[in-house]
Amino acid sequence: MVAFQGVQLLDVSGPLQVFATANDTVAGTGAAAPYTLQVVARQAPSVTASAGVSLTAADLSPLDRPLDTLMIAGGPGVKAAAADAELVDWVRARSGTARRTASVCTGAFLLAAAGVLDGRRAATHWSFCSELARSFPAIHVESDPIFVRDGSVWTSAGVSSGIDLALALVEEDLGREVALAVARYLVVFLKRPGGQAQFSAALSLQTGEERFGRLHAWINANLGRDLSLPVLAAEAGMSERSFSRHYLEETGHTPTRAVERLRLEAARRQLSDSKVPIKRIAQQCGFGTEETMRRSFLRLLSTTPQDYRARFSL
Repeated sequence: MVAFQGVQLLDVSGPLQVFATANDTVAGTGAAAPYTLQVVARQAPSVTASAGVSLTAADLSPLDRPLDTLMIAGGPGVKAAAADAELVDWVRARSGTARRTASVCTGAFLLAAAGVLDGRRAATHWSFCSELARSFPAIHVESDPIFVRDGSVWTSAGVSSGIDLALALVEEDLGREVALAVARYLVVFLKRPGGQAQFSAALSLQTGEERFGRLHAWINANLGRDLSLPVLAAEAGMSERSFSRHYLEETGHTPTRAVERLRLEAARRQLSDSKVPIKRIAQQCGFGTEETMRRSFLRLLSTTPQDYRARFSL
């Protein structure tokens, strides 16, 4: 794991804890620990994270030393790190000899500076996607996924998605059962596939939580009911016109689109976490018919409920 001055603490500790827990999980079966972990930095023997915590780091490893996985953390200091010619050259060389290379959050900028992402699909934190695409036009930046794999190069979105990426690497190495065991132990979402969006519907609506938080809770508890504009306005205690205007100003979504997104998210959870028939899920989540839900999935996720379940179910 490559760190630097001003690194994001969770970008380092999150993925490393996934691998450490995988070691503990495998050791519990009597087998040897699969991973040897090391933080390296140009500023060894220590770097200070943006949170003010000092991290012990080893020197950058020699180019001829065997390396399985190279991971680049992100953080406020990544721009300075990407301007460090010696570090960039080292990343370029080590990526060329590693079995796989990965970045967490804005660590993609260091990989980009090293040319590792040229011609590849890549992800980074949603707020830096435009900058990455503008600064490095040879990269095909994808703003939606929580992580992207393009050959032997993996890139993840914002901060905590580095945990999702690390879980995917563990699954590739040790199998789904071990990855799920690690996720359960760490009490994180069982393992979000890379194709899931960076934002959940609930998170995308949180800008309006102060004013409409109670309404959102009511909607989620009543997805199968009539949630038309008159019903929502009445629940919010406002006229339809005033409610529509204020809701759009607060959340950036129309009430109708917000309800659709919340229903879609509920359907996604059921599709991945249960064996409930798709027709019943459509009814429970308020879509009415399976075809209506199918159209929402195609419009917002570019996939069908059947394909989503086949790809993401446990």
